[in-house]
Amino acid sequence: MKYLVMVQGAQVDYEAMGGKSSSHSPAWNEKDLQAMYEYMGAISNDLSESGELVDSQGLTEPAQTRHVTLGADGRPVITDGPYGETKEVLAGYWVVDCESLERVTEIATRVARCPEPAGIPVYPVVIRPIQDAGGGEVC
Repeated sequence: MKYLVMVQGAQVDYEAMGGKSSSHSPAWNEKDLQAMYEYMGAISNDLSESGELVDSQGLTEPAQTRHVTLGADGRPVITDGPYGETKEVLAGYWVVDCESLERVTEIATRVARCPEPAGIPVYPVVIRPIQDAGGGEVC
């Protein structure tokens, strides 16, 4: 079954990773970043070796977001980020193809254990089953 395993964050988290602290999060240093990248890379490598990895990506900061909606006249309305009202956004993900919800929960638990500086916000790792093209769950 295929699952999307999502890691969340906020614009201020990306700024903290760039060395700018705030009341929301302390600044990360180079050692913190390296530990996080190595840890997440090891997860992806292990999932690739087990044949469970379909895709994984880290996403750019919300400040680079673009939202496209349609106005009443049907024309596109385009706005750029970041948005003050946005608290959490998708920061990165893995698409995995594994045998069970229990297995993907093991993977998400490992992701949640990523080394981080003390005092940063804690976000849940979110698991969502991926529907097949027919609209049902992938079997």
